[in-house]
Amino acid sequence: MDMQGAADRSDAILDEVLWEIRPELRWTHGPTTVGICDLTRRRVVMTDVSVTRRGNLLGVVDRFWRKSGYRMTAVNNDAVFPAIYARTQDGFSVSLRIGGKGQAFFQVDTPCVRESEVADSTSQATAPLYEGMEFIPRPNIHSDFWSAETPEVDATSGR
Repeated sequence: MDMQGAADRSDAILDEVLWEIRPELRWTHGPTTVGICDLTRRRVVMTDVSVTRRGNLLGVVDRFWRKSGYRMTAVNNDAVFPAIYARTQDGFSVSLRIGGKGQAFFQVDTPCVRESEVADSTSQATAPLYEGMEFIPRPNIHSDFWSAETPEVDATSGR
């Protein structure tokens, strides 16, 4: 596999997990960085995810990655900046980290592959793109679900 193939695989990994999350999160592309034989693709969530709903997001992603055959490699249970890390069966490292103001960051780091040119992602962002992707603002899109300050009510138990 060359770097472009690895970038395409990374985009597919990111597309799959973001498609799984409902209600939808709005996201933009973060910068792609290229190393000597690897690269990193990033997606920055622009939906404001409240402290109350961060566990919901991490749980959805954790369950999806496990169902997809990924091996969980680390969990950071920090109350303010939680994160989960996993590895795909073909050696890609994936992570979901929660940063300041509830901004979620998805990242895929590729294994070492053959050097090649790498094109920009063709995945369609669901939030505005930011020139150069260096100055992406804090999350600024409200979601009735993800931004809510109250815990989710379980309709089956009334809690």
